[in-house]
Amino acid sequence: MKLLRLVVAVCFSLHFSILLLAQSSGPDDRRITDPQLITSASNPKARRIPFDDLYFTRSVSNASWSPDGKDILLTTDMSGRQNLWKVNSAGGWPIQLVQSDERQYGGTWSPDGKWILYQQDTAGNELWDIFAVSSDGGEVLNLTNTPDVREESPRWSPDGKTVALNYKPKTSTIYDLALLDWATRKVSKLTHEQTPDHSWSSVAWSPDGKTLYANRIEGNSTDADVYAVNVSTGKTTDLTPHQGKGLNFASSLSPDGKTLLITSDQKGGYQNVALLDIATMKLTWVTDTKWEANSGDFSPTGKSFTYTVNADGMEDVYIADAANLRAEKIPIEPGLNYFPGYPNSFSPAGDRLLLTHENSVQPADFWVDDLASRNMTQLTHSAIASLSAAAMPASQIVHYKSFDGKVISALMWVPFNLQRDGSSPALVLPHGGPTWQVIDFWNPSVAAFVSRGYICIAPNVRGSTGYGMDFQRANYQDLGGGDLQDEVYATRFLEATGYVSPKKIGITGASYGGFMTLMAIGKTPDIWAAAVDLFGVMDWKTMLQNSDPELQQHTKALLGDPVKDARVYRPPLQSPTSTMRKLLYWCCRATMTRGCRKKRRCKLSICSKKTAKSSTHTTMRTKATALKSGRTRLTRFDAKSR
Repeated sequence: MKLLRLVVAVCFSLHFSILLLAQSSGPDDRRITDPQLITSASNPKARRIPFDDLYFTRSVSNASWSPDGKDILLTTDMSGRQNLWKVNSAGGWPIQLVQSDERQYGGTWSPDGKWILYQQDTAGNELWDIFAVSSDGGEVLNLTNTPDVREESPRWSPDGKTVALNYKPKTSTIYDLALLDWATRKVSKLTHEQTPDHSWSSVAWSPDGKTLYANRIEGNSTDADVYAVNVSTGKTTDLTPHQGKGLNFASSLSPDGKTLLITSDQKGGYQNVALLDIATMKLTWVTDTKWEANSGDFSPTGKSFTYTVNADGMEDVYIADAANLRAEKIPIEPGLNYFPGYPNSFSPAGDRLLLTHENSVQPADFWVDDLASRNMTQLTHSAIASLSAAAMPASQIVHYKSFDGKVISALMWVPFNLQRDGSSPALVLPHGGPTWQVIDFWNPSVAAFVSRGYICIAPNVRGSTGYGMDFQRANYQDLGGGDLQDEVYATRFLEATGYVSPKKIGITGASYGGFMTLMAIGKTPDIWAAAVDLFGVMDWKTMLQNSDPELQQHTKALLGDPVKDARVYRPPLQSPTSTMRKLLYWCCRATMTRGCRKKRRCKLSICSKKTAKSSTHTTMRTKATALKSGRTRLTRFDAKSR
């Protein structure tokens, strides 16, 4: 029976992927979705999924094979904290290696298998130190102990005597490369970046340990090159020189040390996978797509390598023959699939491959693919039992045109058992970044909303990754402008399905998604019945002045120089502060009801009138705050309200 289910899953995966690619070979070929073709399936088993079922589901990340291939190191919050565990690669109950209230990531084994290095910060301050623990557990050693410096991503040299680190002082805008001497614990910088907006990250050691290959990436991720760094002298050699801006970054080195597996957008601004001959600096292209391809790992023999293709929010995994470049898609269910291993997802013997699979109805888990038998084994089980049995509608990809004709892709979730009578509530979910993309990953919040009757749509607006560099740069100095309209036009698509009431459309997001939420209710208040901002940017100028130096460079990459382009930073162009003041004033006036005056608990943070300046309102803290134009008071609503 289990075998039958596996065969069915594989066949469905292949059918779905072939159908998806047949419909669209790249962003230019996306077909506009007819909203009337969106349907709500009937499912008598549908129910509201309890919040505990969703939020007590655990996560797994940061896997690393032991040198003998018997164990896999991973980070999981099974104990309630993101700690280091290890599990037998054939399956079984995991063993906790380190117990701490602090979080631990980037675990990696020493070449002799005796030690494990990882990074850990304090109380979430992101000032990481490098720690060591015996592979059998025991005393934990802080190797760096630098409260004002970030040391990240430890990478052992082949002889186990040196560890490469990504190194960033707290006040610096960039990362450099540094070397940790394993015997003395001394850390010394290898690179000395002179620009304020280019950071280094290690990729691989040469087999003889004399060269460290690394990526040098501009802060806004629009320009990058691959370098060879002489470990003795610090001399750097650019292996991917190019004119203008372009992305070139490596992910793996062949075992013979002659070839780097890289991602490059030299094909018309779209990311593709290529093999870089180190001696000649020439590229041999592996993929030719306008979707987003990303390089993976070389096998230990060098005869094969991996890569992924993100096609419109669905990411597939491939294994290719290094001799003829023929690639085979690895059969696994649709969703977000990728290679989680550090420094390599291939087992040391090269006979197995570690993958991560998740989608909007399945939390992330590790799977092991036996390359000889093609038998896929689930290694971890993150979902609790009741969630595994819950009925949840899968995501679907839709396309619609925005105000200027740009085609916008979005992930959409339609609850079961809805009537096409224009009565259902809906939520628009702007993503963070903004240099990011909504992919079909596990999202407990979406599952909670959808199981309670909310139609959800998550647009990949202009400025998102995954659709080429021109689209990614289309929001430059226009944050809260064209991209906001892309969110607004998502509401038109929702209404056109016939399911959604225009009086019950809300918007909520975090970080940049929170900024979009604030701009939405400030600039287009008549559209939204509810809005919830989660730590959104209120003012780009003050954020620039007070944020981490590295984040400051990212802000400049989006908005320009704060002196030369000062007008861009001034409200109302890019700041919700001024656009919301008038709205909040009228909300404040409307809610100064008798009941509200009796419950003064929460101080308004932004107001423009003296009468509103010190007002306090419980209703401003509600999860769903009605802001529909014409209403006389702020209200709450749920999926059953009409």
